[in-house]
Amino acid sequence: QVQLQQFGGGLVQAGGSLSLSCAASGRTFSGYAMGWFRQAPGKDREFVAAAVLTDYTTYYADSAKGRFTISRDNAGSAVVLQMNSLKPEDTAVYYCAAKRRSPPSPRTSLTITGSYDYWGQGTQVTVSS
Repeated sequence: QVQLQQFGGGLVQAGGSLSLSCAASGRTFSGYAMGWFRQAPGKDREFVAAAVLTDYTTYYADSAKGRFTISRDNAGSAVVLQMNSLKPEDTAVYYCAAKRRSPPSPRTSLTITGSYDYWGQGTQVTVSS
């Protein structure tokens, strides 16, 4: 069983930056992809970004393009979401997720919460105006 641990988050002013990281506890996750989702109060959990671990193809929600970057750390043991130019509407609990096997249509599948096998505990990101 893979357990994902999240680090980072917190409170930042609009226009600021935050970094979130996600690591598989005890070992490097060797599955297909990892992604980030977020859930604001009263809203459904929504896709933010994902990365295919074999070739590092990345996917972003429109709201994240140009501002957020998903990457793997140098040791290859964690996935990082760098968030720049943050807006109050980015306020949410952010979750990392991991998927074991490749799907038929990655571009679609990796944006769907049900496609993932493991989830982190969530971390709060609050952006003040």
